[in-house]
Amino acid sequence: METTLEGRLAVRGVSRTFQTRRGPVAALDGLDLSVEPGEVLGLVGPSGCGKSTLLELLCGLQEPDAGVIEAPPCSYMPQRDLLLPWRGALANAALALECQGMGRADARRRAEPLFERFGLAEFEGARPDELSGGMRQRVAFLRTLLPGRPVLLLDEPFASLDSITRAAMQEWLAGALAEEPRTVVLVTHDVEEARYLADRVAVLSPRPGRVVAEIGVDMKRPRPRRETVTSPAFAALRERAMKALGS
Repeated sequence: METTLEGRLAVRGVSRTFQTRRGPVAALDGLDLSVEPGEVLGLVGPSGCGKSTLLELLCGLQEPDAGVIEAPPCSYMPQRDLLLPWRGALANAALALECQGMGRADARRRAEPLFERFGLAEFEGARPDELSGGMRQRVAFLRTLLPGRPVLLLDEPFASLDSITRAAMQEWLAGALAEEPRTVVLVTHDVEEARYLADRVAVLSPRPGRVVAEIGVDMKRPRPRRETVTSPAFAALRERAMKALGS
C-alpha cells in the first residue's frame, strides 16, 4: 500500500447546524482544531457534541455552515462495520479498491497478502456472520486502509465489542498503525482508549461542540498496553481528561 504523510488537517471556525422538527440544533460552533502529519488525535466528549459530525465534515460527507476545513483525501471508518453479508472477508476488504475503479480480481490480489498480517489468515472466504466481532473490525479497518489515503477517520471503531476483546483490539490497532503509519482522528467515548492510542487528546464541550482542552500524551507509540494503562503518568493524564470533561 502506497501512502504519504504529507499534508495536515486544519479546522478553523467551523460551525454546523441541523434543521429538525423541533427547530435548529447546533452540533458544532466555531470549532478550531489541527492535526499534524502522522499524528494520532483522540477526540472525546459527551454524546451529541458533534464528534461524528466533525469526521463527516473532514471527509466531505457534509459541508460546514461556516468556517474552513483543509484536509487531504481521507478514509472514513464509521461506527458499524457495514460489511456486506453476501461477500466474504477478502471481498469485503477489497471493496474499497473496487470503488476506486480497480478490477475485482486485482483488488482481491492486492488485499490478500495483508490478511496474515492482520490476523485474518484462512478466513478470506468467511462471511461476516461467520466472523467474531474483533475479526469483523479488522476486515473493516483493512478496507479503510487499502486505498492508501494519508488520513484515517475512525468513529468509535470498537464500541460494539466486549471489554476483553476491545482491549485486545486497541493493542492490535496500535501495532497496525506502527506498521502502516497514517494521520488519524479517533473518535471515542473511552478516555482510556484515547490516551492509550493517541499522541494527543482533544476534549469537546457539550453541544454545540468546541475544543475545551488538548492534552498531550508524552509516550512513544506503540505502547505496551498493560504497563501503560497502569502507570502513574497514565493515571495523571486520565485525571486531566476527566476534569476537562467535567466529570
